[in-house]
Amino acid sequence: MGRYLTTQAIDVFWLALVPIISAYGAEAQDVKCESGCLAGTKLLTAEGDLAMEMIGGLDRFLDHKLAASIGRRGEYWQRDYSSPEDYVRSVGSNRRRLARIIGAVDRRCPAIGLELVNTLAKPSLVAGGQGYTVHTVRWPVLDGVDSEGLLLQPVGKPIARVVALPDADWSPEMLVGLAEGIQPAAQFARRLAENGCQVLVPVLIDRSDRWSGNPKIRMTNQPHREFIYRMAFEMGRHIIGYEVQKILAAVDWFYRDMEDKENGRQRVGVVGYGEGGLLALYSAALDQRIDAAVVSGYFESRQEVWREPIYRNVWGLLEQFGDAEIASLVAPRRLIIEAARGVEIEGPPAVREGRSGAAPGRLQSPALTSVRAEFDRGRVFYEKLGVGPKLKLVLSGDGKGAPGSEAALRELLVALGCDKQLKSAGKPPVDLRESFDPGPRLGRQFDQLCEFSQRLVRQSASRRREFWKKADSSSMERWGKSCRYYRDYLRDEVIGRLPPPNVSPKARTRCVLDKPKWTGYEVVLDVWPEVFAYGMLLVPKDLKPGERRPVVVCQHGLEGRPQTIVDPEVESVYRAFGAQLADRGFVVYAPQNPYIGGNKFRQLQRKANPIKCSLFSIIVRQHEQTLNWLSSLPFVDAERIALYGLSYGGKTAMRVPALLPGYCLSICSADFNEWIVKITTLDHRTSYMFTQEYEIVEFDLGNTFNYAELAGLIAPRPFMVERGHSDPVAVDEWVGWEYAKVRRLYVELGIGDRTVIEFFDGGHEIHGVGTFEFLRRHLNWPR
Repeated sequence: MGRYLTTQAIDVFWLALVPIISAYGAEAQDVKCESGCLAGTKLLTAEGDLAMEMIGGLDRFLDHKLAASIGRRGEYWQRDYSSPEDYVRSVGSNRRRLARIIGAVDRRCPAIGLELVNTLAKPSLVAGGQGYTVHTVRWPVLDGVDSEGLLLQPVGKPIARVVALPDADWSPEMLVGLAEGIQPAAQFARRLAENGCQVLVPVLIDRSDRWSGNPKIRMTNQPHREFIYRMAFEMGRHIIGYEVQKILAAVDWFYRDMEDKENGRQRVGVVGYGEGGLLALYSAALDQRIDAAVVSGYFESRQEVWREPIYRNVWGLLEQFGDAEIASLVAPRRLIIEAARGVEIEGPPAVREGRSGAAPGRLQSPALTSVRAEFDRGRVFYEKLGVGPKLKLVLSGDGKGAPGSEAALRELLVALGCDKQLKSAGKPPVDLRESFDPGPRLGRQFDQLCEFSQRLVRQSASRRREFWKKADSSSMERWGKSCRYYRDYLRDEVIGRLPPPNVSPKARTRCVLDKPKWTGYEVVLDVWPEVFAYGMLLVPKDLKPGERRPVVVCQHGLEGRPQTIVDPEVESVYRAFGAQLADRGFVVYAPQNPYIGGNKFRQLQRKANPIKCSLFSIIVRQHEQTLNWLSSLPFVDAERIALYGLSYGGKTAMRVPALLPGYCLSICSADFNEWIVKITTLDHRTSYMFTQEYEIVEFDLGNTFNYAELAGLIAPRPFMVERGHSDPVAVDEWVGWEYAKVRRLYVELGIGDRTVIEFFDGGHEIHGVGTFEFLRRHLNWPR
């Protein structure tokens, strides 16, 4: 036969070529309509900056959610007003929830006694006043944490025991009258001691920034309260919870001391002003041993808590609690609300050379109308329980007077069992110490809370292992089933669950890019009323009739825009990787995520957190609507939609596919990390503790999910990490450490070929080599 083909062979040859020739000769899918929009959509006519319009819509959406939170709180309460005892039992779950979200969850040290702080040169006795002495004291609180302050000890048997709480910027000495700074009329600790009360005045962490940072790395202008809040919040703790624990440790000592003495039980009270008023309210709500509380210069509506300093940000607070609901946890005990001139600050310490990064936030004196309105809401609960008179509203002057008015202190003493009239105010005591400096004492308190938080970080890996002990990696089926609980927990307790999109996408598009191999469209999709998703869609021009192609959703980073991903004329760290992928024949979609606009988007996080939501609550639902729409397009294969994100887009690539199974694979670029250390450490230059990203913390993430655990929720779908050796977002050692856990899981599941990490010689940028091959292979797309 030589070099000649048989007739049969020739027939087979031509039959094999028929589908190839037909494909190349067929017309491309008609995806563009005459008006310039994508077929099947309406023409997008909106002008202006769509990204910032999207932010505006989200802002209004969250305003509506905040306003609606008051009306929905009743869903979380099952109050039983049949008796005080039944009522207390019925609100027990709410009390536990409040303790949980303020981080008052650690076991306190045994109340072994109050320690008098003295040396041979410096006795504990620092002053004497009218019928009392003043001592420097400390008492144990948590492992490695104590509280320091002043004890005002009456000369005779105390009529009551009181914790007196100054504002955060007042020292205990000011509240006693040993130091200048506040007027005598506001020195309510001294006035209570003059009237026979034993009074403890703890040090509170202040709002200065003296120690906020690491001098070997970077200092910040974060108030001390914010600096502690950031690391604590990630570990399910809070500066509020820490200081509530200090107050309750004092109550522990009161009760221990009363048990040791044969003089009967005295009643216990708390009184606080400003930040101390907040702590007095929360402490009384949590501990039923506190018989009465005075809250001065603080109580009002919390609907705009997002405007206040971030150290007052409490995850999910407004879901169940306003100040009135917290007051209802004090019932049936006595609660006195004093309308007084509140603390006023315009913001954190000033930005200056070498000092920046603090979150904005201001404090204004509560308006009397707001105080009365919130009081009236709280009075409803007291009256239904039949103890209406036990909730009192007292005005200092016209509601703008000094805290600790005679009327408020009189009500407190009556509540504590003393019916005598207040004695006339004595002279402030004189400090026997020479040139006392409260700074070292405050520094000790600050350092202890920082170290306690850092120890929680160091213990977090073992806590996560305990949390994940029910996950079963013996097979992919068992892994998938056992991860359902963890996926729900991530959505409900860490990211926050918003309702699914409740409107049709009503896609609007317009052609904005026309390249040799593809056409680019701007896209707007409705998600909720006033809320839309926005992005760019790249459609290959060689689509054949009936053909369905894989999609790569390419996610930008912080302050990014879709245009930088899809326009090859724009030079950036993205290297127009969306355009590159479209050139290779993929359908590409580049969504606009809401982390754009500086404090405008960070304000969204502040508004979302009190209603138990976050930026990613929104982002997840936007991606969900986007996936629904992409899956409906006639040229898209809904089973082959991948997510590939850089930087903040890498955060998206870790969280969104963990919750949305519609993504068949995920690639995290320039973000994968030992995330909990990255957020909280004080010992590395890459830490978020020193930067302006105050929105980045996620409540209790450290005890539940690091990036390895998030990748576990993506499994068994393919997962890849792209890492530049010089990327300042982290160091290779952190990335490799965390990824090793991912690799081990995939191998245990028998799918080691579905995960890979690529290190390359570069920085914070798209590399587009191993990742493109990963996409080609797992999306089953030819070279």
